Amino acid sequence: MTEATADPSAAASVATASKGASVTESTNLSDTSTWLPLDGLAPGFDANKAPLSDALVGRTLTVVDDRGTRIAHTFGSGSVSWVYKPGESDPTEPAAQTDACEVFEVDEDLYYAQFHHDYLPNEAVSLFLDLRSGYALAVVSIIGEAAPGHTAVQQLFAPSRIEELAQTGAAPAPTIELIGRRAMWVYSSEHTYEHIYLTPHWYTWQCLAGPEQGLADTDEQTTWRLRPGIYVFAWREKVIPCASVTVADHRDQRSLRSHGVLFGLDEAGTSQTHFTFGAFGRLLSNTVHPAEYDPALRDAADAGASEGTN
Repeated sequence: MTEATADPSAAASVATASKGASVTESTNLSDTSTWLPLDGLAPGFDANKAPLSDALVGRTLTVVDDRGTRIAHTFGSGSVSWVYKPGESDPTEPAAQTDACEVFEVDEDLYYAQFHHDYLPNEAVSLFLDLRSGYALAVVSIIGEAAPGHTAVQQLFAPSRIEELAQTGAAPAPTIELIGRRAMWVYSSEHTYEHIYLTPHWYTWQCLAGPEQGLADTDEQTTWRLRPGIYVFAWREKVIPCASVTVADHRDQRSLRSHGVLFGLDEAGTSQTHFTFGAFGRLLSNTVHPAEYDPALRDAADAGASEGTN
């Protein structure tokens, strides 16, 4: 099993981070036109990225969703060749291509593959493959246009089974297990952020150290559980045209570990920016709301009531 051990320099990173460039006191923090673009954040943000894994090289894994859509993935060294065969209710055209791909080992027999389509550069795929359970989850991030009611980058979540393996245990599913937690994530000696998981729809971030120090916002999020204590946490920003997909191991509250990607537009708004990263973290606190005010229970009850009136 791959244990989520903390980087020995992680504690020192937080202190060192305060020495880096940051938003100055004279900056109007509320003027979002001055916020750092995605390509401005990228340099150095990947310092705590995990080593790449070659465990899937030479393997073909076919994911099949509930529409009958089949996507075969054959992994090479730094690449994935995929063949898309839509099911009867899937309007997507058949397609096939080879893309550059990075693979990370999240836990024993649990892998995260990240690739950016060449033929559709506005799409990036985050694929989570659980070889123990035989299930998979794909998150497709798609760059579009921001409009009232949705962010510039949207995300689709597609759970599936792995055709070559038997299915055992629980399939990936949306979860409210992170709600109420407050965590700190160290991405490099210059970049440290805090995440507060508010509701099934919202989370708040603030930059504790780094070029965005002093900035904070509340954005849309979606959380799925892959295994006990291991979650896919994805967010979509409304100010900067970007989104992120991460897989985070919360089993040891003093030694969290995450792997992920940021995907969106550059400062000019004409080219895609796509890069992977990693972070070491720790749980700072956990808020327990009275049952009548618990946002997780309230939102679940509201959803059930809405379904009952349809």
